[in-house]
Amino acid sequence: MSDLLLQKLFEKSDLADDEFTQLIESDFFDEQLRQLADKARRSYYGTDVYIRGLIEISNYCRNDCFYCGIRRNNYHVERYRLTRNDILNCCETGYKLGYRTFVLQGGEDKFYNDDMICEIVSTIRKLYADCAITLSLGEKSYQSYKAFFDSGANRYLLRHETADTEHYVKLHPSEMKIDNRKKCLFDLKQIGYQVGSGFIVGSPYQTTQNLIADLRFLQQLQPAMIGIGPFIAHHQTPFQNFKNGELKLTLRLISILRLLFPYALIPATTALGTIDPLGRELGILAGANVIMPNLSPVTVRKKYELYDNKICTGEEAAECRHCLNRRITSIGYNIVTHIGNVKECKQQLIK
Repeated sequence: MSDLLLQKLFEKSDLADDEFTQLIESDFFDEQLRQLADKARRSYYGTDVYIRGLIEISNYCRNDCFYCGIRRNNYHVERYRLTRNDILNCCETGYKLGYRTFVLQGGEDKFYNDDMICEIVSTIRKLYADCAITLSLGEKSYQSYKAFFDSGANRYLLRHETADTEHYVKLHPSEMKIDNRKKCLFDLKQIGYQVGSGFIVGSPYQTTQNLIADLRFLQQLQPAMIGIGPFIAHHQTPFQNFKNGELKLTLRLISILRLLFPYALIPATTALGTIDPLGRELGILAGANVIMPNLSPVTVRKKYELYDNKICTGEEAAECRHCLNRRITSIGYNIVTHIGNVKECKQQLIK
């Protein structure tokens, strides 16, 4: 029965809800699932692992998400903003180390208006024409997204966090709406971005049906990138006493996502490395093919604390880059420095 179920997922890139429930709720399938996910990933990307240089531009945020350490109402956070020159210096450092994608991520900070973002993006585009520019700045209007795109941004990351409306309400304040977040994602696709979404694994009140709803939403969206990570509590949020998400379940879902979306770019997240010292390596082995080291100045890294005990807050960029290269090579994969665009989806490729 297990062979038939996994073969169906491998060949059809889909299952019925009750079949997904079997996979998600049991560790019986994990090793076969991992092997098939690895086969699917290798058919598109071989052993290549892409690196993205993460630049955390601000920890100010207008939102008050209940799980997030930089939420608006956490008055214990030491806030910061990077200047234009700070950001460009991070890009210069990253480019010299071989990064060909820069990810500008931050809270929803109104300080950076559209003109400022467009000017920063257009400058990076002029200086580094051979690089991808990814933004992860939250919910914006269609017009703002279009302006960023026209300035030179070509990827956008916006995790939906949970696709189920009732669950979304339990994780967010009343002014935040899942329908608007979903609209933003489809707006981004319409404009022409390579779009990334994803969800939290093991977030408070989450059920298996919530996870299946996440998979179904991603099937509708067909994103280029899918980022998932385990819930990790932050001690200055309403969820401080909730149990962290599980490594095993997160790895299982990475493998499922690889088989659902064999062409996708899937990161082994920092959160994985936070809950287990080998978490990122295990993520790669489960089907991920992206790592996002931090290019932010060391002086601000600890201040961008979405969850407790975040790793790599004290490493210099070069130190982090060389360490990751050794670690990824040790498990049989290799970090590549080119731009790493998403592969075209070809359903027949892995059969």
